[in-house]
Amino acid sequence: MLRAVLLSFVLSVFTWSNTAAADELTEFDYPLLLGDWYWFSTTEEGVESEGINYRAMNIKFNSSYHFKVRLLRTDGLIDEWGGNYDIDETTLTMNSINQPSQQHEYVLSYNQFLLDGARFTKLAPENLPGQWRSSAIGGKDVDNSVTELKLSLRPDFLFSAQVIGKDGKRKEHKGIYYLEDDRIVLIYEDGQHDSHFKLGGDNTLTLTNKQFGMEAVMQRQ
Repeated sequence: MLRAVLLSFVLSVFTWSNTAAADELTEFDYPLLLGDWYWFSTTEEGVESEGINYRAMNIKFNSSYHFKVRLLRTDGLIDEWGGNYDIDETTLTMNSINQPSQQHEYVLSYNQFLLDGARFTKLAPENLPGQWRSSAIGGKDVDNSVTELKLSLRPDFLFSAQVIGKDGKRKEHKGIYYLEDDRIVLIYEDGQHDSHFKLGGDNTLTLTNKQFGMEAVMQRQ
């Protein structure tokens, strides 16, 4: 029962509709902050705060400097609020209507977020991580010698990608990725790649980059 309640709490987040406000997502100053962060209590009793016991917490940040907080109580009810945030290298400030401004010290990595000592983990949409292989790849700016693309997206937001040419030569990139709405950005040592993605019900992943005139249809392996 507890597992079902927590799973419902997690999955409900991915039904939210948010419009990415940043015209250039890749220019956002703190890209690793974007996404859904979760804290879970290690006990069924939860953690008490102001007379209420909480079992889980989700914070969602987007590139328009908006945040939303959802707290799952031990009785199954959900408390939520939102507002705007400011951030610098060490401090996160959260501002909500009718609530005092909150300042928090933080430490951030690509998939871990320490907020005043509480550890949050970033979660990706359930069906996105996995091993993907292109069944079709093309576009006006895609080199004709490129025959295949392989992409491994790990649930901990690490990725590896292989571009394979007609001559069998391979070029590999490894790095981290982040998401916002239908956007995925791959960051690697000598660059980054920004695409729109769409998951199909038949285990397909379509990546589109209009700037570079690329579209790749990929199958889950």
